[in-house]
Amino acid sequence: MAEVVDSLGMFEAAAAFPEQIETAITTAHTVEGLPDGGQIDNVLVLGMGGSGVSGDLLAHIAGPFMPVPVVVVKGYEPPSYVNERTLVFAMSFSGNTEETIEAVSTAANAGGRVVAVTRGGALGEACRSWGAPIISIADDIPQPRAGLGALAAPMMIVLERLGLFHGAEGWLRFAVDQLKVRRDKLTVAGNPAERLADDLARRVPIMYGGGGLGGLAAMRWKTEFNENSRSPAFANTNPELCHNEIAGWGQNGDLTRQVFALINLRHDFEHPQVMARFAVMDPWLDEVVGDISEVRAEGEGSLAQLLDLCMVGTFTSLHLAVREGIDPGPVPVLDELKAALAP
Repeated sequence: MAEVVDSLGMFEAAAAFPEQIETAITTAHTVEGLPDGGQIDNVLVLGMGGSGVSGDLLAHIAGPFMPVPVVVVKGYEPPSYVNERTLVFAMSFSGNTEETIEAVSTAANAGGRVVAVTRGGALGEACRSWGAPIISIADDIPQPRAGLGALAAPMMIVLERLGLFHGAEGWLRFAVDQLKVRRDKLTVAGNPAERLADDLARRVPIMYGGGGLGGLAAMRWKTEFNENSRSPAFANTNPELCHNEIAGWGQNGDLTRQVFALINLRHDFEHPQVMARFAVMDPWLDEVVGDISEVRAEGEGSLAQLLDLCMVGTFTSLHLAVREGIDPGPVPVLDELKAALAP
């Protein structure tokens, strides 16, 4: 095996995921200047990449139980309906994400009630000038993708404090409990994530997840493979893929068997027909991919199971990086892209 090079401590950050959530809960309880929840008609989350995925989590986990809609925007332009009755979460790990800064500036000018989750940067400066609350991200998190708990948990606590998402802290505590259990299984030699990374060697991973929860987990795995192990990866959601992508496996099986490996991400909240679709699909797909693996979520509640799947994906991508001799922390191409686009 290649020498382990982890210059930013990504393995350590992955193992500290449950404590990261606990810290974020405490921090979110101390923020002042929040709007009146009774004056909020809709919630908007602005963010990109590792910061933006926290908005997807909020929409899937909290959205179905909230009395107001949650919309996530990953780009420069917020919806035109933003006004003083819109709660705007501005999510930027660094505080300098250009898309988020432009979008939140537009939203603030339209009267949106901004709450930022950030380390500072230009976003922090803008929020201070607006008198908007800022929830700080702990300094020991090395990269945005390693800060999912620090980004997502504060939004959930704020919504609970505003009376818009009852029971949020309880679900977060269930997630913390499960992540500690999972960590114990993933930090021993020969653990399931390490074995799965070995199985994926020199293959392109494809993740299929069931429903919104599984689909989000699949996308999270995809981006972790992209950034941590510099691997191309793909993701899709069942049942949507049964209406399009499944047809794309109709030829070239001799090629695709050498290239792709499928990972089914399963959980306890799948619709019965989604369960049935997985059972029907697997025998077909076994003919055209090199291998089919399954990772099944554990934990109490949908949030715990989502984050449980995410933790397995993080460790798998990190082990794949180590296997290929890649330092999983820095991602030079992203830094170069930002520099090339800077004014």
